[in-house]
Amino acid sequence: MLWWRIPEAAFLLSVCACVTLAYEDDIEIQYTDYYNEITDGETPAPTPSSTPCNSPDLTKWDKIFSMMENSQMRENMLLQYVDDIVKVEMGTLRGELRRWAQIQQLLSAEHTQTSRLAKLESSCLSSRSAGAGFGLNGKNGLHLQEVTPGEVALDEVLAAMKAVKAELDEELKSSRQRRLPAGCEMALLFPVRSRRIYTAVIPDVPLSLSAFTVCMWVKPTSVFNKTVLFSYGHRRNPSEIQLLLAQTSAVFTVGEEASQVEARSVVSPGQWIHLCGAWSSEQGLATLWVGGKKMASNPGMAKGHSLPEGGSLQLGQERNGCCPLFDPKLAFAGKMTGVNMWDTVLSEEEISQLAAQRGQGCQQRGSVVAWGVTEIVPHGGAQFIY
Repeated sequence: MLWWRIPEAAFLLSVCACVTLAYEDDIEIQYTDYYNEITDGETPAPTPSSTPCNSPDLTKWDKIFSMMENSQMRENMLLQYVDDIVKVEMGTLRGELRRWAQIQQLLSAEHTQTSRLAKLESSCLSSRSAGAGFGLNGKNGLHLQEVTPGEVALDEVLAAMKAVKAELDEELKSSRQRRLPAGCEMALLFPVRSRRIYTAVIPDVPLSLSAFTVCMWVKPTSVFNKTVLFSYGHRRNPSEIQLLLAQTSAVFTVGEEASQVEARSVVSPGQWIHLCGAWSSEQGLATLWVGGKKMASNPGMAKGHSLPEGGSLQLGQERNGCCPLFDPKLAFAGKMTGVNMWDTVLSEEEISQLAAQRGQGCQQRGSVVAWGVTEIVPHGGAQFIY
């Protein structure tokens, strides 16, 4: 038993020895020094990198790309700006159209309800007259006089429609007040009465005239004893020509203020009015036109007189002969437009065309003072409005 185990043990020992030899590496490790050694040898010179390209073509392309980027940014900004403006304007226009559509619907409903109420009223009147003809006095007559729920509802509808009509009338009235007359696109605004607020007019030709016509549209805020609208004068006579308001009257003077033409009860505060003053030295005839109609005339005013040149022409004030300042009691407060002056006496038909509130009178220009062409210089707080 013991003898056969001896070879087996020898075989196991030989196998173990073979395995150990198979995995054995011939690596010699020598730890002569546990620290890194830095040699004192020469440091190799660094290799220089290549110089970047300095080609002029590359700089030119950079500039081109930069310009393209800048132009693209500007284009985007402009597009955004235009888009914002269009959005705002479209929103405003949409609101106005909706408001207009609502007004049209209200007007249509008002007309429909008015026609229905008229038919109902006529039918009620006819039925009552028929009942009276048949002698319905007693119980049946009292029954006809009773107010039914339908009539109460109709009364409420009628009251509501009257309120809507009143609102529409006020809206139309305010829109007419804001609109300028005779096709005018701008006006002069004199906000308050002040000695500093006036407008100087520099005529296209000298005012050495023997005949003229001056016309204008005015809308006074309030009226006083004397309010100067148009004034031409010099140091010796500051009132050679005056077109003015005196309470509810319009006054026109030439040469001397003692001789004048007056149209009474023609001016209303807050309302547009068209005034024309015409004068001829040969005939000595001065005429005042209000709203296209001849309201007053004076056949003996400054006959043979000629206007001297070199004077000053103002709107809304009168220059004193001695002092450079104005009198605040003569100042005009309100709006003024369509100021024109001709060197002839206009005909009745021409003045009527100028005074048409829904016409195109502002398209006609004077030969001495032309509205929208002649230089007009506001002073103080006077300004142009559109």
